[in-house]
Amino acid sequence: MAPPAQSQRSPSPSQPSGKGEVSDLKSQLRQLAGSRAPGVDDSKRELFKKVISYMTIGIDVTSVFGEMVMCSATSDIVLKKMCYLYVGNYAKVNPDLALLTINFLQRDCKDEDPMIRGLALRSLCSLRVANLVEYLVGPLASGLKDNNSYVRTVAVIGVLKLYHISASTCIDADFPLTLKHLMLDDPDPQVVANCLSALQEIWSSEASTSEEAAREREALISKPVIYHLLNRIKVFSEWAQCLVLELVAKYLPSDSNDIFDIMNLLEDRLQHANGAVVLATIKVFLHLTLSMTDVHQQVYERIKAPMLTLVSSGSPEQSYAVLSHLHLLVMRAPFIFASDYKHFYCQYNEPSYVKKLKLEMLTAVANESNTYEIVTELCEYAANVDIPIARESIRAVGKIALQQYDVNAIVDRLLQFLEMEKDYVTAEALVLVKDLLRKYPQWSHDCIAVVGSISSKNVQEPKAKAALIWMLGEYSQDMHDAPYILESLIENWDDEHSADVRLHLLTAVMKCFFKRPPETQKALGAALAAGLADFHQDVHDRALFYYRLLQYDVSVTERVVNPPKQAVSVFADTQSSEIKDRIFDEFNSLSVVYQKPSYMFTDKEHRGPFEFSDELGNLSIVAESADNGVPSQRVEANDKDLLLSTSEKEESRGTTYNGSAYSAPLYDGSSASFPAADTQSELAISSTTAAGNAPSSSLAIDDLLGLGLPATPAPAPPPPSLKLKSKAVLDPSAFQQKWRQLPISLSQEFSMSPQGVAALTTPQALLRHMQADSIYCIASGGQSPNFKFFFFAQKAEESSNFLVECIINTSTAKAQIKIKADDQSSSEAFSDVFQSALSKFGVP
Repeated sequence: MAPPAQSQRSPSPSQPSGKGEVSDLKSQLRQLAGSRAPGVDDSKRELFKKVISYMTIGIDVTSVFGEMVMCSATSDIVLKKMCYLYVGNYAKVNPDLALLTINFLQRDCKDEDPMIRGLALRSLCSLRVANLVEYLVGPLASGLKDNNSYVRTVAVIGVLKLYHISASTCIDADFPLTLKHLMLDDPDPQVVANCLSALQEIWSSEASTSEEAAREREALISKPVIYHLLNRIKVFSEWAQCLVLELVAKYLPSDSNDIFDIMNLLEDRLQHANGAVVLATIKVFLHLTLSMTDVHQQVYERIKAPMLTLVSSGSPEQSYAVLSHLHLLVMRAPFIFASDYKHFYCQYNEPSYVKKLKLEMLTAVANESNTYEIVTELCEYAANVDIPIARESIRAVGKIALQQYDVNAIVDRLLQFLEMEKDYVTAEALVLVKDLLRKYPQWSHDCIAVVGSISSKNVQEPKAKAALIWMLGEYSQDMHDAPYILESLIENWDDEHSADVRLHLLTAVMKCFFKRPPETQKALGAALAAGLADFHQDVHDRALFYYRLLQYDVSVTERVVNPPKQAVSVFADTQSSEIKDRIFDEFNSLSVVYQKPSYMFTDKEHRGPFEFSDELGNLSIVAESADNGVPSQRVEANDKDLLLSTSEKEESRGTTYNGSAYSAPLYDGSSASFPAADTQSELAISSTTAAGNAPSSSLAIDDLLGLGLPATPAPAPPPPSLKLKSKAVLDPSAFQQKWRQLPISLSQEFSMSPQGVAALTTPQALLRHMQADSIYCIASGGQSPNFKFFFFAQKAEESSNFLVECIINTSTAKAQIKIKADDQSSSEAFSDVFQSALSKFGVP
């Protein structure tokens, strides 16, 4: 085969044609270094461009370092910039070469041209070589006093670079104090902004080791500094305005007049064209008025128009960022945005991520007056070519129905979805119909009539199939073919890959058996046998539990598996109130866009002083009984657990997977069912006989299911040992500051006594009671059934504070507390004192 033809293309001027190219550059630069001939600067520019291009593509050109420095002795600012770029790139990896640049950079720092002085100072501070910090102090001190604002701006950032190279050198030279004076006195707004940014970073780093730095950091958010910056905010750049507004958001005003003065100063910032400035201003308004309920609501009304304007203007990415913040506010106060629901309608040309967020907001703002229009709009989206958006729209319709707004019309719409004959529409609609029936059982007749016409073969998605199976078991008495449909599904047990579907199938067959025994007996035997042979542990455990429960007592089994229907009043929220409040505290940050607090997506070293557990509110610990390993005080039962006592687990070791010791039927894969005579005799055991002869090992199961067997009473808790100060005093502003700074040391949820719930008609009743135990309230609010309190207490022997947020729901008789303490080691003891005081509320 002939060799490929040689390319006739000439080499690119930016690529070296051979190994000697860099050597040629070096010789040419040396020839031009001392030349003063006309046009020499133009020749230098061409050579400098080649050097920079080689450096950019990764070619080592350190050999021309000396020649580049020699050629920089010129007044041409373009050559200066290219030389500084070259020097800054190689100085850190070649400290010895960097030493050669010190003289010419220091000389340029005294140049007559302020642009050259600034560029030279920036390059000098960018060398980042620890051995050369002594050469930076002099030029930086001169730069901070320079007459030109550009040089001062560069010098301020140079101080910050010096701090990161050698913090001690920066502090010893009193540069932070110089920056403070510049921040308050310099006429140039960019210099002031750079000083503020540098001081925040320096003092935040030094605060952990220096009390003086901590005081200086606190002084940054003092009233004189805040008002000085706010009075000049109009002349700052957009970046600087955001920096100042972030600082103002941390300020604790002394009184309401202070709050209104700041809001009046920032009123025009809400009309700014830059979205970052508007969001930073909104954060200030929201945080300043948190303690003023009426004014806080007026702030929502005031910021609504600017945010809606930002959403409709700009790129989709900017719209999404603003919309994420608007979504957070809508979730906190949906009634304020209810009249503006049309702003959240989806446009055909919007990206899917924007549409999804708008659908969530439409769901949140739905109320009695706008439900019909919103649901009508959402139903249009169900036919969207974008399948994920179509799914989301159907879910949104279901969520609105669960909010009890115009349920009649919404149920009809959902049933129409089932008739659309689109797989994904049918799947989503089935899941929603299941939730509707759990909350509105009275709609079962209309829903089951439509669901009964759906073939199980056409439903493939696991969630939808599980929902259909649930309805077949729950309403099998109203669906003529329910036992036969379930039987056909059991026959295809091995073809069903979803464990969730198999779990639902087991429960549905059990429910159907108690409503239509003759038709379901064979299917029940096959289901239990298949479940016991299942490779998935949860499926096996549930089948085993049902089998042993049937052996124990059929009537008890019916009460456990098929209890009277109770409508679900509230569905669990996906995010806890703690998470939502934390996101709100981080307004105008990525936390809002990600819809999760920063500690969930940042590294530990960037989390700052706050650290939270990923699972909040699950800190309650229950004692275990020494006899059978079953919690004796309280058990949160999960039907997927293996319901075996400790002794039975020991006996089962060494047996096969299905365990013949359990007397379970074996699954042969073909005709798995109970023999008719044996099954009838097995299931006909009377409850008295079973109770009298039941093995002791089953008592653990009975106790876990709450079947009325006596439980060992829990020992009375010892009296609290922590002593509190009888007349504790804490200023509201100090409480608010401590609440922001201290991490949560304990988060718990516990039940209140019925007498306490009955006595809590107004917040004042609880305040007087807790005060008798030296626990004082600093703020309270809410109305039945939700009350919110902020308490504080102090140790009797030392000035250590305990701060408590307590949320009480009288409808569920639950109290949630979050404790923050100066001394976190005593949080548990204070929690005992607090719970003891709260448990006595309302008790005569």
